[in-house]
Amino acid sequence: MAKQVKWGILGNATIARVSVIPAIQKSCNGIVHALATRSPEHAAQVAITHHIAQVYDDYDALLNDPAIEVIYNPLPNHLHHPWTLKALRSNKHVLCEKPMACNRGEAQEMADVANNAGLLLMEAFTYRFHPRSQRIKQMVADGFIGKPCLVRSAFCFHIGEELLKSGDTIRMKPEMGGGALLDVGCYSVSLARWLLDEEPTQVQAQAIYHPGGVDVHVVGSLRFPGQVLATLEASFITALQQTYTVVGTKGAIELPHDAFIPWEKDAVFTVRDRNEEVGREHLTSGVDEYQLMVEHFAGAILEGKALAFSPEESICNMKVLDALAEAARSGTTVMV
Repeated sequence: MAKQVKWGILGNATIARVSVIPAIQKSCNGIVHALATRSPEHAAQVAITHHIAQVYDDYDALLNDPAIEVIYNPLPNHLHHPWTLKALRSNKHVLCEKPMACNRGEAQEMADVANNAGLLLMEAFTYRFHPRSQRIKQMVADGFIGKPCLVRSAFCFHIGEELLKSGDTIRMKPEMGGGALLDVGCYSVSLARWLLDEEPTQVQAQAIYHPGGVDVHVVGSLRFPGQVLATLEASFITALQQTYTVVGTKGAIELPHDAFIPWEKDAVFTVRDRNEEVGREHLTSGVDEYQLMVEHFAGAILEGKALAFSPEESICNMKVLDALAEAARSGTTVMV
């Protein structure tokens, strides 16, 4: 049997139960060895369903398990930094759920510790591993739509009136790294920087804030070198939007509302020439992008290969998110 890395899962988060644990268990080069949760009774069925050998009731016990080589950290945003540092200091590689941290300084410390220890650290932006995403990036790089002029993206959903009223969810708690910008706006920032292969020089933003303090509705703009612009929308209070468009001098690429998480169904996008009202649809066969991500990360460990994107890439993303948050609060243009 081919070598498999043994994973440890911090917490019993929905994203872990629904997407990442199943992806690891069907991957070609990894297996979930243990899960840690402060409520083991809630994880019992998960362990049975996915044949997880060990359930710990303490995060430190998981990190001290010598069999585990890599940690997946899907804890609330404010716990990405401390528990990733603990995992790295326990000599474990870490795949950290997005956003990497709550600010640039935290992300920088995480990267420094990983680099100094010779360990791998990567932010779990699954969309970058989907063949549709990679196909679009290549088309943009090859000049298929001419010179890129604008990236327009949105990731919005309605969190529910009861949760908006009560604030009883981590997404609505500022002390836990809540807010729409960090939760889903991070995708749009990552996307624009990735497709354009540039860093923005300045940003502007407007936001609507919940009485509890978090941003629940955000619109931002980014200026890139070469007279290129990007816009983003992130929201907890609107109907579903999960889409992006890349507009160039010769045409445009447009995605439906599954742009970042198409699950395993066939994924489509449309390409329009410069003066066309209706474009041509392109189809990419369905895949599990979570499986592709965990196989890539485990493969980098096993084969000593470079990651698709480094912790420094995540530091740059956090830097832009920090600037957008400052711009929204201050009502000013912020240099990045």
